[in-house]
Amino acid sequence: MKRFRTTVSALIAACMMMACASSETDKIVYLQDFLTPEAAQTDAVPALRAALERCAEVGATSLVLPGSTLHMRPDLAVEKYQFISNNDESLKRIAFDLCGLHDLTIEGNGTELLFTGFISPFNLEGCRNVTIRDLSIDFTRTFNSEGVVVGKGKGWLDIRFPEEYRFRTVNGCLQFYDEQGTVYPFSNLLEFDAVKREPAFQVHDYWLSGSTIPAELRSDGTVRILREDLTATVGNVMVFGAAARYNPAFTLSDCSGVTLRDVNIYHCGGMGVIAQRSRDIELNRVSVVPAPGKGRMISITADATHYVNCAGYIRMLDCVFENQKDDATNIHGLYMVVDSVMAPDRLLLRWRNSGQYGVDFIVPGMTLEFVDNENIETYARRTVRAVKRLNKVYSEVTFTEPLPAEVRPPHVVAADDEYPDVLIKGCRMRGNRARGLLLGSRGRTVIEDNYFHIAGAAILFEGDANYWYEQSGVRDVLIRNNVFENGNYGCRSWGSACIAGGSGIPQRGESRYHRNVRVEGNTFRVFDPRIINVYCVDGFSFTADNRVEFTRDYPYTRGETRCIITDDCDHVNVEKEVVYEP
Repeated sequence: MKRFRTTVSALIAACMMMACASSETDKIVYLQDFLTPEAAQTDAVPALRAALERCAEVGATSLVLPGSTLHMRPDLAVEKYQFISNNDESLKRIAFDLCGLHDLTIEGNGTELLFTGFISPFNLEGCRNVTIRDLSIDFTRTFNSEGVVVGKGKGWLDIRFPEEYRFRTVNGCLQFYDEQGTVYPFSNLLEFDAVKREPAFQVHDYWLSGSTIPAELRSDGTVRILREDLTATVGNVMVFGAAARYNPAFTLSDCSGVTLRDVNIYHCGGMGVIAQRSRDIELNRVSVVPAPGKGRMISITADATHYVNCAGYIRMLDCVFENQKDDATNIHGLYMVVDSVMAPDRLLLRWRNSGQYGVDFIVPGMTLEFVDNENIETYARRTVRAVKRLNKVYSEVTFTEPLPAEVRPPHVVAADDEYPDVLIKGCRMRGNRARGLLLGSRGRTVIEDNYFHIAGAAILFEGDANYWYEQSGVRDVLIRNNVFENGNYGCRSWGSACIAGGSGIPQRGESRYHRNVRVEGNTFRVFDPRIINVYCVDGFSFTADNRVEFTRDYPYTRGETRCIITDDCDHVNVEKEVVYEP
């Protein structure tokens, strides 16, 4: 009898284990089950929508991609109007629309997602514990256009475009389009060195009025573009930058615990990764680089990464950010402007930067800091009782306490609750327009073991309450064991040193916007002597174990020869004097 009971118990346990295994298997969704070979080569989006619906239905733990090339079109994709910070609002089509999913892994298996047209690859909203790994993102036609300069004269350039950049003239102006007839607008021109594959030496942006430039079609198949101040080196590549940031590769809103691992972003029509109001984000071996073998100069059309009003942690480990059309990262909060005082406890707030329209971050119970826009110093804090959004520009905010007596337009307010700890380690950044890391978190920030070859500042302490309206003011930054190689070779406005201050502070004298920055054990191989140029910092240290080597890899044409500049700063400790040796 005892043996019988033991046998029965064993059978029950085995059945329970089989049931559990079956249950777990049911929670693995295979895209291949919804996909025909024909759809994979034409448009896999309908199959993907069905697979994602199954994921939501069964509470899937994994969505497994087939490991091949999947063509993705906007025609039958999810559609929603989105406000994405520092990108352009619009009605967007989305391939992977992940809303409210949690504890899910998307297993890429090396799949190449090949998109056509104006479509956003990934949108994550209210997601928890989501991992996306082992896949690549590219587009059949880039949002920017590129051509080789084959001739030049006063006020004109002749440019030859590869076949993938279809063009025509409309009312005497250049226009790009694709094989479906979709127009790809552009708003600026930027020259890239064809040999070094980076922004040309001391280049600057040509911004276009009305996003047009006069052009003539030449009999030899080239295009002559006309502008009085236009010049470039014959043989270099002229990049016609996308007019808007409509389609980031990854948009994260109100998410927590998102990991991207072994992901290649070869192209997208906006930022590579933009996260807003999210926490605990890790990018591990994420590469933003031009698509291999396709002859492109540009990877993506804006920042590689961007984080707005995030919390918890931000980790970027062993990533590569190359040849994107803007910074490697920007980490900051948002300032809303005081439009008027409506009552003793109520303000009318508005957005001044159109790139922030429609982005909500103020919620009841949140602490807001009140900031003088002239010195960007915080003079009061109040707790939010209620928020009434009037439209994408204006909101009414009521507080639990009376307003400070000093508040007036155009002072600004920002969230002052929680800031992310930042770790950027083992990353490589080069060949892109503008800057490297724009640091604005008040959490602990560690930048170590990275390589920088940046046309402007490699590291910039930002923040501004009069133009970009981006909250910053670092409190604890360690910059350690990095290599800074020949930075600031590009546009003069992109940076004043390898490590620089860029905060727009009209009244600097008493302002100490940033605090506690330590620069330790780095290697600076530079042709430009300006290693450090910071201001309005309380607590700055440059230790003796930093190594400086002067190169002649680029000509130095600027007058400043001081290597370390700390203006309007307190508690400065420079252990090692650095003297420029031309």
